[in-house]
Amino acid sequence: MLWKLFVSFWKIGSFTIGGGYVMIPLMEKELVDRRQWLTREEFLDYMSLAQAMPGIFAVNMATIVGKRQAGWRGVVAAIAGNILMPIALILLLAIFFRHFRDNAVVERIFKGLRPAVVALIAAPVFRMAKSAKVTLRNCWIPVVAALLIWLLGVSPVWVILAAIAAGTIYGKLSNRNGVPD
Repeated sequence: MLWKLFVSFWKIGSFTIGGGYVMIPLMEKELVDRRQWLTREEFLDYMSLAQAMPGIFAVNMATIVGKRQAGWRGVVAAIAGNILMPIALILLLAIFFRHFRDNAVVERIFKGLRPAVVALIAAPVFRMAKSAKVTLRNCWIPVVAALLIWLLGVSPVWVILAAIAAGTIYGKLSNRNGVPD
């Protein structure tokens, strides 16, 4: 199990460029579809938890899944697999990039990667919305939350606390009126 955790998170860390959110489709495929260590609902819940925890999203996911699958040794195996290749690549890039940073071709390559990274982030957002049961009836909630943060500069902490309070009140009122969850 330790080797499987290491290899799975090595693949996730090695084959995704662009950071934690770009890793989501590969994580979902590896952890839910291929290994079946998590259900889609558990994956969504653990993603929310990993995002809320301080630190790097991918390492937080490795910690949660590693602990669940093989205890503390699983945590070490999953984290080691997840960070080994990115650290090596960052070191290599740091050594060689200073020679090419002003190169017009390299600059165009990075500009060309931007739309691909946006698409890689957008795809799991729509998949997560479906898993989270976002519908036309309630899609205004994440839209308003995003606008509050982006346009008005409201801290995400306040948005999250307001959502918790509103959800709690809604849940209590729904249960009192006999409306099922």
